[in-house]
Amino acid sequence: MPPVMIPLEQQRPEDLAFIDQAIEMGEEAARALEIPVGCVFVRDGKVIAKGRNRTNETRNASLHAELDALSHILPNATRNATVDFKPLSDVTLYVTVEPCLMCSSALRQVGIKKVIYGCANERFGGCGGVLSIHDNPNLVFSEPLQAVGGYRREEAIMLLRRFYLTENIHAPAPRDKSKRVLKTDIPPLPSATELAKADDAQMPSKA
Repeated sequence: MPPVMIPLEQQRPEDLAFIDQAIEMGEEAARALEIPVGCVFVRDGKVIAKGRNRTNETRNASLHAELDALSHILPNATRNATVDFKPLSDVTLYVTVEPCLMCSSALRQVGIKKVIYGCANERFGGCGGVLSIHDNPNLVFSEPLQAVGGYRREEAIMLLRRFYLTENIHAPAPRDKSKRVLKTDIPPLPSATELAKADDAQMPSKA
């Protein structure tokens, strides 16, 4: 199933406010020359942890924004497989980009109930972008989670585009990007009305 994108008119102000904080973490990552992805974990309307990509900074390829934040929430998490340890079942993750395959699996394992993100991850997405790790019923040892996107989508996309115009000083053989041009055209999300019409068009006609 492809990523679920919520039309702008159906996005709640409180969700957008938390995504704005995730965008700020993504901007911080960009300033640190990391891929600009940021996130916040929210419980009962309050941010309990923030994270951003730190793969270059730490030389740890697995330290994506989600795992960076989780490292602050669960510093001494139990490793006893016999214990039903679901400390984050009442927590929502707000992240600028759809979680990758690795992070989607990790989020399920710690019991996150919902993920709200900015733009889809067409290369590595684990919430429908490539695979639907988030709600795959075959993963019987963790509960599925809900994932929806489209929140501050343009801002998240432009963060990534600006970053990929810069020279990657951490690459083994940095590419010359001096002739690249920043693209600003982003196709808009379908409105709720357009989605409803599309659904109606797919309904079988009555004889």
